[in-house]
Amino acid sequence: MKYDCLIIDDEKMLADSTAEYFNLFGVSAAVVYGAEECRSFFESNSADLLLLDINLGNDSGFELCRELREKTQIPILFISARSSDDDKIIALNIGGDDYIQKPYSLGVLLAKVKAVLKRYGSTDTSYSDGWLTVDFNAKLAVVNGSPAKLTALEFKLLTYLVKNENRVVSKQELFDNVWEDKFTGDGTLNVHIRKIREAIEREPSDPKYIITVWGDGYKFIGGRQ
Repeated sequence: MKYDCLIIDDEKMLADSTAEYFNLFGVSAAVVYGAEECRSFFESNSADLLLLDINLGNDSGFELCRELREKTQIPILFISARSSDDDKIIALNIGGDDYIQKPYSLGVLLAKVKAVLKRYGSTDTSYSDGWLTVDFNAKLAVVNGSPAKLTALEFKLLTYLVKNENRVVSKQELFDNVWEDKFTGDGTLNVHIRKIREAIEREPSDPKYIITVWGDGYKFIGGRQ
Protein backbone atom coordinates (compact mmCIF):
# COMPACT_ATOMS: atom_id res chain seq x y z
CA MET A 1 0.00 0.00 0.00
CA LYS A 2 1.01 3.60 -0.52
CA TYR A 3 0.49 6.01 2.38
CA ASP A 4 0.91 9.74 2.76
CA CYS A 5 2.59 9.36 6.15
CA LEU A 6 4.31 6.66 8.19
CA ILE A 7 4.50 7.26 11.95
CA ILE A 8 7.42 5.54 13.71
CA ASP A 9 6.94 5.87 17.46
CA ASP A 10 7.11 3.40 20.36
CA GLU A 11 4.45 5.39 22.28
CA LYS A 12 1.68 3.23 20.86
CA MET A 13 -1.35 5.14 22.14
CA LEU A 14 -0.01 8.47 20.90
CA ALA A 15 1.06 7.03 17.55
CA ASP A 16 -2.27 5.28 17.02
CA SER A 17 -4.31 8.36 17.93
CA THR A 18 -2.19 10.54 15.63
CA ALA A 19 -2.70 8.13 12.72
CA GLU A 20 -6.43 7.96 13.43
CA TYR A 21 -6.64 11.76 13.42
CA PHE A 22 -4.67 12.04 10.17
CA ASN A 23 -6.85 9.45 8.43
CA LEU A 24 -9.96 11.27 9.59
CA PHE A 25 -8.78 14.45 7.84
CA GLY A 26 -7.64 12.97 4.55
CA VAL A 27 -3.97 12.11 5.21
CA SER A 28 -3.54 8.34 4.89
CA ALA A 29 -1.29 7.21 7.72
CA ALA A 30 0.24 3.95 8.90
CA VAL A 31 2.00 3.20 12.20
CA VAL A 32 4.99 1.09 13.23
CA TYR A 33 6.57 1.03 16.68
CA GLY A 34 10.25 0.39 16.01
CA ALA A 35 13.14 0.31 13.53
CA GLU A 36 12.69 -3.32 12.48
CA GLU A 37 8.98 -2.79 11.83
CA CYS A 38 9.91 0.24 9.71
CA ARG A 39 12.25 -1.88 7.58
CA SER A 40 9.56 -4.51 7.14
CA PHE A 41 7.00 -1.84 6.21
CA PHE A 42 9.05 -0.66 3.25
CA GLU A 43 9.39 -4.17 1.85
CA SER A 44 5.78 -4.03 0.63
CA ASN A 45 4.59 -0.45 1.26
CA SER A 46 5.61 3.13 0.61
CA ALA A 47 5.05 6.52 2.22
CA ASP A 48 5.60 10.12 1.14
CA LEU A 49 6.65 11.39 4.58
CA LEU A 50 7.91 10.01 7.89
CA LEU A 51 7.18 11.12 11.44
CA LEU A 52 10.11 9.63 13.33
CA ASP A 53 10.58 9.58 17.11
CA ILE A 54 14.14 9.90 18.39
CA ASN A 55 13.56 7.28 21.10
CA LEU A 56 12.40 3.90 19.81
CA GLY A 57 12.83 1.62 22.79
CA ASN A 58 16.17 -0.10 22.23
CA ASP A 59 16.56 1.59 18.84
CA SER A 60 17.64 5.09 17.90
CA GLY A 61 15.65 7.31 15.58
CA PHE A 62 18.91 9.03 14.66
CA GLU A 63 20.46 5.75 13.48
CA LEU A 64 17.31 4.79 11.58
CA CYS A 65 17.34 8.19 9.85
CA ARG A 66 20.97 7.69 8.79
CA GLU A 67 20.06 4.26 7.42
CA LEU A 68 17.07 5.58 5.50
CA ARG A 69 19.05 8.47 4.06
CA GLU A 70 21.33 5.96 2.31
CA LYS A 71 18.33 4.81 0.26
CA THR A 72 15.82 7.65 0.02
CA GLN A 73 15.30 11.39 0.32
CA ILE A 74 11.77 11.04 1.69
CA PRO A 75 10.95 13.97 4.04
CA ILE A 76 11.54 13.07 7.70
CA LEU A 77 10.02 15.06 10.56
CA PHE A 78 11.53 14.19 13.94
CA ILE A 79 9.20 14.09 16.94
CA SER A 80 10.53 13.97 20.48
CA ALA A 81 9.83 14.80 24.09
CA ARG A 82 13.47 15.83 24.39
CA SER A 83 14.12 19.57 24.14
CA SER A 84 17.92 19.62 23.90
CA ASP A 85 19.30 21.97 21.24
CA ASP A 86 21.95 19.33 20.54
CA ASP A 87 19.22 16.84 19.58
CA LYS A 88 17.68 19.36 17.20
CA ILE A 89 21.06 20.08 15.58
CA ILE A 90 21.81 16.36 15.14
CA ALA A 91 18.34 15.69 13.73
CA LEU A 92 18.71 18.38 11.06
CA ASN A 93 22.33 17.54 10.24
CA ILE A 94 21.64 13.86 9.53
CA GLY A 95 18.80 14.57 7.14
CA GLY A 96 15.76 15.51 9.19
CA ASP A 97 13.50 18.18 7.70
CA ASP A 98 12.08 19.49 10.99
CA TYR A 99 12.03 18.83 14.73
CA ILE A 100 8.65 18.75 16.49
CA GLN A 101 8.36 18.89 20.26
CA LYS A 102 6.07 16.57 22.21
CA PRO A 103 3.39 17.01 23.38
CA TYR A 104 2.13 18.40 20.12
CA SER A 105 -1.24 19.69 18.97
CA LEU A 106 -2.74 17.23 16.49
CA GLY A 107 -4.25 20.09 14.50
CA VAL A 108 -0.95 21.95 14.24
CA LEU A 109 0.92 18.76 13.36
CA LEU A 110 -1.62 17.86 10.68
CA ALA A 111 -1.25 21.30 9.10
CA LYS A 112 2.54 20.95 9.04
CA VAL A 113 2.33 17.45 7.53
CA LYS A 114 -0.06 18.64 4.82
CA ALA A 115 2.24 21.55 4.01
CA VAL A 116 5.26 19.24 3.66
CA LEU A 117 3.30 16.77 1.50
CA LYS A 118 2.18 19.59 -0.77
CA ARG A 119 5.67 21.06 -1.02
CA TYR A 120 7.48 17.81 -1.79
CA GLY A 121 4.69 16.24 -3.79
CA SER A 122 4.67 19.10 -6.25
CA THR A 123 8.18 18.14 -7.44
CA ASP A 124 7.13 14.59 -8.34
CA THR A 125 5.46 15.48 -11.63
CA SER A 126 6.95 13.07 -14.14
CA TYR A 127 9.00 9.97 -14.90
CA SER A 128 11.46 9.79 -17.78
CA ASP A 129 14.23 7.40 -18.80
CA GLY A 130 14.96 8.13 -22.46
CA TRP A 131 12.41 5.71 -23.92
CA LEU A 132 9.36 6.28 -21.73
CA THR A 133 8.15 9.58 -20.28
CA VAL A 134 5.09 9.79 -18.05
CA ASP A 135 3.87 13.31 -17.25
CA PHE A 136 1.51 12.92 -14.28
CA ASN A 137 0.07 16.43 -14.45
CA ALA A 138 -0.49 16.49 -18.21
CA LYS A 139 -1.80 12.91 -18.07
CA LEU A 140 0.43 12.03 -21.01
CA ALA A 141 2.74 9.12 -21.74
CA VAL A 142 5.34 9.47 -24.50
CA VAL A 143 7.15 6.45 -25.92
CA ASN A 144 10.27 6.99 -28.02
CA GLY A 145 9.10 10.53 -28.81
CA SER A 146 5.50 9.70 -29.71
CA PRO A 147 2.39 9.95 -27.52
CA ALA A 148 1.20 6.56 -26.29
CA LYS A 149 -2.41 5.59 -26.98
CA LEU A 150 -3.83 4.97 -23.51
CA THR A 151 -7.32 5.38 -22.11
CA ALA A 152 -7.81 7.51 -19.00
CA LEU A 153 -8.06 4.37 -16.86
CA GLU A 154 -4.96 2.83 -18.43
CA PHE A 155 -3.00 6.02 -17.78
CA LYS A 156 -4.20 6.05 -14.17
CA LEU A 157 -3.06 2.45 -13.78
CA LEU A 158 0.32 3.16 -15.37
CA THR A 159 0.77 6.24 -13.15
CA TYR A 160 0.08 4.24 -10.00
CA LEU A 161 2.62 1.58 -10.97
CA VAL A 162 5.24 4.18 -11.92
CA LYS A 163 4.81 6.10 -8.65
CA ASN A 164 5.37 2.79 -6.83
CA GLU A 165 8.47 2.01 -8.89
CA ASN A 166 10.39 -1.15 -7.95
CA ARG A 167 7.72 -2.25 -5.47
CA VAL A 168 5.37 -5.19 -5.92
CA VAL A 169 1.83 -3.81 -6.09
CA SER A 170 -0.85 -6.37 -5.33
CA LYS A 171 -3.91 -6.75 -7.53
CA GLN A 172 -6.12 -5.87 -4.59
CA GLU A 173 -4.21 -2.63 -4.06
CA LEU A 174 -4.79 -1.73 -7.71
CA PHE A 175 -8.48 -2.54 -7.41
CA ASP A 176 -8.76 -0.34 -4.31
CA ASN A 177 -6.71 2.62 -5.53
CA VAL A 178 -7.13 2.71 -9.31
CA TRP A 179 -10.62 1.37 -9.87
CA GLU A 180 -11.78 2.19 -6.32
CA ASP A 181 -13.82 -0.98 -6.67
CA LYS A 182 -12.98 -4.07 -4.63
CA PHE A 183 -15.05 -6.27 -6.93
CA THR A 184 -13.10 -5.67 -10.14
CA GLY A 185 -11.99 -9.02 -11.55
CA ASP A 186 -8.53 -10.30 -12.45
CA GLY A 187 -9.55 -10.61 -16.10
CA THR A 188 -10.31 -6.90 -16.38
CA LEU A 189 -6.97 -5.97 -14.79
CA ASN A 190 -5.05 -8.38 -17.03
CA VAL A 191 -6.59 -6.86 -20.16
CA HIS A 192 -5.57 -3.33 -19.12
CA ILE A 193 -2.04 -4.44 -18.23
CA ARG A 194 -1.72 -6.08 -21.65
CA LYS A 195 -2.85 -2.90 -23.40
CA ILE A 196 -0.39 -0.78 -21.42
CA ARG A 197 2.43 -3.16 -22.33
CA GLU A 198 1.45 -2.94 -26.00
CA ALA A 199 1.66 0.85 -25.72
CA ILE A 200 4.97 1.27 -23.85
CA GLU A 201 7.11 -1.87 -24.19
CA ARG A 202 9.60 -2.53 -26.99
CA GLU A 203 8.50 -6.17 -26.92
CA PRO A 204 5.09 -6.51 -25.22
CA SER A 205 5.46 -10.30 -25.12
CA ASP A 206 8.73 -9.88 -23.21
CA PRO A 207 7.97 -6.89 -20.93
CA LYS A 208 10.78 -5.03 -19.20
CA TYR A 209 8.80 -2.25 -17.52
CA ILE A 210 5.72 -3.94 -16.05
CA ILE A 211 6.67 -7.32 -14.63
CA THR A 212 4.18 -9.90 -13.41
CA VAL A 213 5.02 -11.24 -9.96
CA TRP A 214 3.07 -14.47 -9.94
CA GLY A 215 0.75 -14.85 -6.99
CA ASP A 216 1.38 -11.27 -5.84
CA GLY A 217 0.73 -8.63 -8.50
CA TYR A 218 2.85 -6.36 -10.70
CA LYS A 219 6.05 -4.36 -10.42
CA PHE A 220 7.15 -1.37 -12.51
CA ILE A 221 10.91 -1.49 -13.10
CA GLY A 222 12.26 1.90 -14.11
CA GLY A 223 15.38 2.86 -16.00
CA ARG A 224 14.69 0.79 -19.12
CA GLN A 225 15.80 2.35 -22.39
